[in-house]
Amino acid sequence: KRLLPKISETESLALNAGGCWYEQEVFSGKPDFNKLHKSKKFALSSEEQSFLDNETNQLCKLVDDWQVNHFEHDLPVTVWNFIREKGFFGLVIAKEYGGKGFSAAAHSEIVMKLATRSTTLAVTVMVPNSLGPGELLQAYGTVEQKQYYLPRLSKGEEIPCFALTSPTAGSDATSIIDEGVVCKAEFQGKSVLGIRLRNVDKRYITLAPVATLIGLAFKLYDPDGLLGDIGRPGITCALLPHDHPGLEIGNRLLPLNLSFMNGTIRIKDAFIPIDWIIGGRAMAGEGWRMLVECLSIGRSISLPACGTANALLSVVTSSAYAGIREQFKVAIGNFEGVEDVLAKMGGLTYMMNATRQYTVSAVDNGIKPSVASAIAKYHLTEMGRTVINDAMDIHGGRGIIMGPNNYLANIYQGLPVGITVEGANIMSRNLLVFGQGVMKCHPYLKKEYEALASSDGGKDFDKAVFAHVGYFARNKIRAIFQAFTGGIFIRGYNSRFKRFYKDITRLSSSFAYVSDIVLVVLGGELKRKERISARLGDVMSYLYMACATLKYFKDNGEIESDRIFVTWVLDHCLFEAQNALLAVLHNFPLNAVGKVLEVLLFPYGKPFKQPSDKLEHLISQSLLHDSLTRKTFKRMCFVADDPTDIVGRMEVAFQSVLKVNPIKAKIMAAVHAKQLVRAPYDRMAAAANGMNIISNDELADLNKAAWYIHEVIQVDEFAPYEIGPKNAHPEWKEK
Repeated sequence: KRLLPKISETESLALNAGGCWYEQEVFSGKPDFNKLHKSKKFALSSEEQSFLDNETNQLCKLVDDWQVNHFEHDLPVTVWNFIREKGFFGLVIAKEYGGKGFSAAAHSEIVMKLATRSTTLAVTVMVPNSLGPGELLQAYGTVEQKQYYLPRLSKGEEIPCFALTSPTAGSDATSIIDEGVVCKAEFQGKSVLGIRLRNVDKRYITLAPVATLIGLAFKLYDPDGLLGDIGRPGITCALLPHDHPGLEIGNRLLPLNLSFMNGTIRIKDAFIPIDWIIGGRAMAGEGWRMLVECLSIGRSISLPACGTANALLSVVTSSAYAGIREQFKVAIGNFEGVEDVLAKMGGLTYMMNATRQYTVSAVDNGIKPSVASAIAKYHLTEMGRTVINDAMDIHGGRGIIMGPNNYLANIYQGLPVGITVEGANIMSRNLLVFGQGVMKCHPYLKKEYEALASSDGGKDFDKAVFAHVGYFARNKIRAIFQAFTGGIFIRGYNSRFKRFYKDITRLSSSFAYVSDIVLVVLGGELKRKERISARLGDVMSYLYMACATLKYFKDNGEIESDRIFVTWVLDHCLFEAQNALLAVLHNFPLNAVGKVLEVLLFPYGKPFKQPSDKLEHLISQSLLHDSLTRKTFKRMCFVADDPTDIVGRMEVAFQSVLKVNPIKAKIMAAVHAKQLVRAPYDRMAAAANGMNIISNDELADLNKAAWYIHEVIQVDEFAPYEIGPKNAHPEWKEK
């Protein structure tokens, strides 16, 4: 009892919320890969696919992100109406209430495609379908609440928001000071039992400025015992109409100059009936449990979808730009420095999409994946940040000049939004992934806690602790044996990637063994040793993402062009997991123990290496030549087949360059054969046409490609008096 950290009621609720997904197998030290590949595949129904291909694409076409963010500061009325009419606000609401009743897979795909067009658009659609009144009502609402509100939410007659965060409560949502006191008061001419709300001060509330239905979290107090045996004091969630007396929808906030609606909710004094609690009086005091159970679903879908969208768009546009833009008469994608960056972008994007799909499939398998959702939220938003930073590097000046033709700037600018919300990434990595994972995934630790908490749990504790000792001994023997034999005796899985399955098992065994030693040595101190917790979480995360990638590759028919991407991901994950585990040992509180463990688990040094230059060259060339893998990335984005569209124009130019590359090769062959004299390209092309080396049609294609290239490498320009400084030249001011 002295060794183990104290767990508060709110911590206990968070730890018990949700279920486990494949991260539990990673934690076991002996993952079952048959279980991995037998789980339900990520898939859309024909209705969902049709909605993605039609209504979702139509919605994307309606939005000009530059106009939205820099002039209108809101979505156009036509877009709001389209969202309502086509049911985008009711994607996850059951059909019996007028919603679409779509799967988590469809929800993720729709939000992701919208995010490749406009962050403002994606956030506007995703929030009503994520953590908020709709989801909470479906899970916990009374029959009357569901029948009244859900049809209205589905049709967009009600615009919802959910007010949780306050100035003093961010990541620690349980520290909210917004209070409600159970009392009796007159409401609509009758004396009713209700709640007096006071000192409510909420901020960062998405959709608040336009919301008509406010979900509100507050601390409920019952000093006079009026609740009786129904409900209890504690964090509570209620629904209020936007025009309720005493409720103030305050000023609008501007998140990084993006134009999705965000603002404040305040109440100085207001009374609401007790049956406005979501779920009615019986759910008084159950708000924290409701929130943490639903948060794992939202965290699995919305933010990983947006992070992956950023990466997909970055790779599709950067590979096109790298194939189009020439320096020193060579496409920049063929320089090794650019090749290195582009390959990393492609590999990370492939891993992100695989992890997104596999984590979302947990929800469609009926699981609320609390740990896997934290892994997906943290790593996919962080990797999205890495990929778009690299995209900006490849684009150079083309990426940093703001204007209607810059397709990267707005998503680059809005990246920190995904990093900070639904559990800031620092907190997610340092506290959630391993801290929650060890309690949920370890086969015996939770049982030991529960036995110690019970007054007569002695026998249960003995049973759990002896089973734990056996588990520890098996992992220790397995991990050390596998380390000294290089894992050659591990069974693995029958696949072309059999070696990687073995390597995952080897690191899983080492991870399970080290985790138990950390628990024994640190005990309750583990809560404060966040760096150790973060690194162990990294090991678990990279092994989980490696497994998700193997699952994705197999489920999608083992496409040949994907093979090099899978190899890159597995090399990368094993290398990062190995380094994270070694960092734990190098910083172990007992230095001698850490050194001994390093010798036992890595007797021959580091066995796992970074992806090779040769492999990264192949990935870069795959992207530059529009392989099937790149086509898959492109299909997941909104890329209009339209040269007037900002992304469509780049893609049209890229395809035209691919078409004329063989023609260019003919001309260069003629130069090398001394048939043509080296000169500016347009003159060589005209000469080659005159000598019948290339046809009239081929010359026309060359000229068309040259025009497209010229257009897409341009940046937006503004007259000085349009955006000039206040002390601009007097003539500009006059204009």
